[in-house]
Amino acid sequence: MAGTSETARLVIVMTYENIRIEKRDGIATVVLDRPKVLNALNAATFTELAAAFDELAEDGGVRVVLLTGGGDRAFAAGADIRELAAVAQGEGKEFALRGQAVFRKIETLGKPVVACVRGFALGGGCELAMACTLRLAAEDAKFGQPEVKLGVTPGYGGSQRLPRLVGRGAALKLLLTGAVIDAREALRIGLVDEVVPAGELMTRAEMLAREIAAQAPLAIAEVIRAVDGGLDLPIGKAVELEAEAFGRLCDTEDRAEGTKAFLEKRRAEWKGR
Repeated sequence: MAGTSETARLVIVMTYENIRIEKRDGIATVVLDRPKVLNALNAATFTELAAAFDELAEDGGVRVVLLTGGGDRAFAAGADIRELAAVAQGEGKEFALRGQAVFRKIETLGKPVVACVRGFALGGGCELAMACTLRLAAEDAKFGQPEVKLGVTPGYGGSQRLPRLVGRGAALKLLLTGAVIDAREALRIGLVDEVVPAGELMTRAEMLAREIAAQAPLAIAEVIRAVDGGLDLPIGKAVELEAEAFGRLCDTEDRAEGTKAFLEKRRAEWKGR
């Protein structure tokens, strides 16, 4: 399933049926590879994403993950509508829980996952982007949660992550109308973090990934955990969570190396322990 190729730097390529993974210099790029169907998220794709992110979680050489869609038309146009149409009565909850579990795995990876969105990110595709740590959008990106037009609600976390990102009112406006918005509007309301020209999307994403990968990996993981864990806590409990994270890091070799390197005016050499 996996093969390697040599360039100026080692590139490791893993190939599944519906996704591709490339690892290089501490950065893994996961590509949804069903461009003929706009990278629609079918059951097989969910299974492969779960397996891939399990492996990425265990790979100490991977510091940052970029997630994008194959082709130039879509990040992911949403769930596979044929599969949705075939869901039998009484099976809808399990259908939603399957996708939620995979997206939660991505959200809690312990490493930053950057969604690199070009073209459509609708329904499940928008939910997938929201499960990532950060979102970069090409100027041609389109976002929306059009599930009400199919007679359902979002099932993969959209009704919960969207208001956390953009606020209740802006979220409800999108959820209740099923409207599709462009990248600039997504940036204005806080759904994405940056908008760049389409041809520069992956270059910018890799630049950001390298900047993050240069930092202490344990500290990066604790920052993500503290932000996500404290977001809905009262401030008193949230700052306790931060203090616990700070305390754990103070007992690591990386803290000793980071402070020593700063005082010696040199680049730190992180060990991840």
